[in-house]
Amino acid sequence: MGHSAAQMSAIAAEQIARVERALASHGTREYPVAVLDLDFFDANAADLARRAGGTPIRVASKSLRVRALLERALEHTGFRGILAYTLPEALWLASAGYHDIVVAYPTVDRSALRRLAEDPAARRAITVMVDETAHLDLIADATTGVHLGGTPIRVALELDASFAPVPSVRFGAHRSPMHAPEQVSRLAREASARRGLRVVGLMAYEGQIAGVTDSARTPYGAAVRAMKSLSSREIATRRGETVRAVQEVAELEFVNAGGTGSIESSVAEDVVTEVAAGSGLIGPGLFDNYVGFAPLPALLLGFTVVRRPAPRVATLLGGGWIASGVPAADRLPTLWYPRGLTYAPQEGAGEVQTPVIGDAAEGLRIGDMVWLRHAKSGEPAEHATVYHLLQGEHITDVTPTYRGEGRMFL
Repeated sequence: MGHSAAQMSAIAAEQIARVERALASHGTREYPVAVLDLDFFDANAADLARRAGGTPIRVASKSLRVRALLERALEHTGFRGILAYTLPEALWLASAGYHDIVVAYPTVDRSALRRLAEDPAARRAITVMVDETAHLDLIADATTGVHLGGTPIRVALELDASFAPVPSVRFGAHRSPMHAPEQVSRLAREASARRGLRVVGLMAYEGQIAGVTDSARTPYGAAVRAMKSLSSREIATRRGETVRAVQEVAELEFVNAGGTGSIESSVAEDVVTEVAAGSGLIGPGLFDNYVGFAPLPALLLGFTVVRRPAPRVATLLGGGWIASGVPAADRLPTLWYPRGLTYAPQEGAGEVQTPVIGDAAEGLRIGDMVWLRHAKSGEPAEHATVYHLLQGEHITDVTPTYRGEGRMFL
């Protein structure tokens, strides 16, 4: 179950007290500031491993985008391999010594495919995703003339895991066009027949289970939980049939499933050999409302008060780090501390200024900090160049994000 309001308030007060003491001791003076609570990160990693029950967890890099955190996650028992989001990112990680990298999304980057083909070490480390013949054709065209020797390009096939209980009703992300086992089997045969390719894996992401909150004690919440239950049974049957069909064509090294929100149902399937998780390490705002698990809030974003334009109003510099997805209130950062703040309804969270209102705002003064949590876990790393790593009462390191290392992959 998620944390109660009282528990969240207690967690926030204790955590912010540690954060502010640590920043003061460290002498941090640059704001906004991103603080990653390693104690909470490690606790979340342990809880994810507990929920997976021995099934390996592949770390979703898009939910971290910080190499030091990728390394820390992989040091935990139960974690193995990286689920990357672009091929250029995977090539960069492989060049830095990472291995067992699966790219979760198909690529049409011809330059990156050429680099992959020309680098035997990268070909051993990286698996690319395909879900239609056009991807196979593009790989062939981009790698024309490259001698692959005995190290083929590793490919995985993606099964669409969305749930369509009746015609015109669909739950889940628009991902692969392959919904039926026979479609995946045909593509497996086509890929296996191509020179220089080897089918090694299968992926299916049931976003309608993993990525939809379900704790609301309302008719909507009950409907979401019912949908998830029906969907988990349907995808278990269809994924099992797909795996068996593909195994007649290729020897699969892995079958990847789910995400942080669907670990239990994913690992219950006999054919699943690994699950993906990343957001559960961070515990972003959108993850406060799930039944069955409650990650701790590991990443905090501190913004300074720069204006007091009216009674019960304080204005922050910045704050508008809005999450991707369908525009709605849940894409705004969570106002974490002080407790009791709300957004000004006419402004919300702004790019350069964010007014916050309420009784709690009356006690804020120029230069005070207001702490926010992003709705998603990896996107703050596209704004912050460094994360301050907090352990106990101390800032133990300041580590760069991908952006801080001069990298931008999307």
